[in-house]
Amino acid sequence: MDIRVAKTKKSIINAFLALRSKKAIEKITVKELCEAAEINKSTFYSHFQDIYDLSEFLETQTSNEVIASIQHPEYLFSKPDLFIHELFQAYADQERIIRLLFSGSRKNMLLIQIENSLKETIFSIRPDYKENITANVLFTLSIYGGFYAFEKCRHFGDDSVIDALAEINQKIMELLKQTS
Repeated sequence: MDIRVAKTKKSIINAFLALRSKKAIEKITVKELCEAAEINKSTFYSHFQDIYDLSEFLETQTSNEVIASIQHPEYLFSKPDLFIHELFQAYADQERIIRLLFSGSRKNMLLIQIENSLKETIFSIRPDYKENITANVLFTLSIYGGFYAFEKCRHFGDDSVIDALAEINQKIMELLKQTS
């Protein structure tokens, strides 16, 4: 990629993140973003279709970084407690950007993307789980329930909550093994 193009894209992203830290995505206009990035509207549109396209690009990038930092997705089956520790460490590593991008009307997009990516990975390892209703429900419960439980119970301390989630996830996987 041309260095000027890369710098322009970085400027757009930085301006968006600065604006997003102050207001909801619905309140950000292309005009104010271009002013903040010191670019023309046509330059913005050569990179992104609209503000939501830019946000989705950054959301996908962040979700991919969370997934990529999970070194052992196969641990979900063999060591589910360690899998939960990896998943929540991945969330913690991206916490600032997650809170910024995935707020307001975009709040659920993180978990949707994480669930889809993890299920794709899981089903590549265990294709027999793809059409297994119990497996799908348990995976979704682990991903959504774990995230929301973590957020709601952080006052107990991150490590304590992650340990509790790891123990619960261990039991969930034992249940899955019993039903398969």
